Amino acid sequence: MTNLKTAVIGAGAMGRHHARVYTELPQSTLVAVADTSTERTDPIASKYGVPAYTDYQEMLDIEQPQAVTVAVPTSLHREVAEDVLKSGADILIEKPIAATVEEAKTLIELAEKLNRKLMVGHIVRFDPAIQALKQHLDAGELGHVFQIKCRRVGPFPSRIRDVGVVIDLATHDLDLMRFISGDEPVRVYAETQQEIHTEHEDMLTALLHFQSGLTGMLEINWLTPTKVREVLVLGERGMFRADSLTQDLFFYENSEANGEIWSALQALKGVSEGRMVRYPIQRYEPLKAELEGFVNSILEDKAVPVSGADGLAALRLALALVESGKKHQIIEVKCEFTGTK
Repeated sequence: MTNLKTAVIGAGAMGRHHARVYTELPQSTLVAVADTSTERTDPIASKYGVPAYTDYQEMLDIEQPQAVTVAVPTSLHREVAEDVLKSGADILIEKPIAATVEEAKTLIELAEKLNRKLMVGHIVRFDPAIQALKQHLDAGELGHVFQIKCRRVGPFPSRIRDVGVVIDLATHDLDLMRFISGDEPVRVYAETQQEIHTEHEDMLTALLHFQSGLTGMLEINWLTPTKVREVLVLGERGMFRADSLTQDLFFYENSEANGEIWSALQALKGVSEGRMVRYPIQRYEPLKAELEGFVNSILEDKAVPVSGADGLAALRLALALVESGKKHQIIEVKCEFTGTK
């Protein structure tokens, strides 16, 4: 099997894990790591026996990696990603794809022009419970889907400084909703609050209306003392519940939809409760699945699992939620860009 030369720019919380996984994939060889801080790069370089650079452009010139993860602050995504693409490497950009819609479009167009792969790191797609959920939904097991609700809450992460909770966390669930439904939101409404975070919002409650009539609900914050990562999908045959922390998937059946309830029991329960099924899930690390998909798309010259257009759609929706929260208005959303690679 061909071995791909890989590198990481940005050695923070996510960058360290990207470097580790690149060393674990049999089809990848980590050749370098770059960051402005030697305190961040030196432990990685020492552990994996690779050179560390404080100048990523020097790293690109000397090491000439074929595939690069960009895990720098969002405000630097466009500048760094452009340099990586121009160096001749394919690229995975940690979400969000960029700070603005125009910057995202610029990167997508540049990747197309240079015939380079551009993938966005929406890691939640690769959670095994979410993958299983999508398979069950695609098989029509829930029937008509009414609503998707995502709850992503937890304590404030000290590593975040340049964006608020909408860009940092809600982008996960915006992409997830599009992924599992195959549908596009057309309007959004958000209530945002700034309680502890000094510069940006740290709480979001939002509603999304999709083209098909599906409703999306988001509860996102950095204020809850316990971490919750939950997705609920409600449909005519019952409800799926996916837990990304435990990688579990449950189905709660609407027995009335299957004609199994009888009147006396209905009087006691009030709502037609049916069977609860806990699906067997083969657990694995989502980041490893994500990077394996990225590397294989390059080696096999096929489309990346999460395209630049996917990343742009999630960013556009997140920015619409931020705008809605500030204006206290419903925001219409239109996806205009469909470029992929």
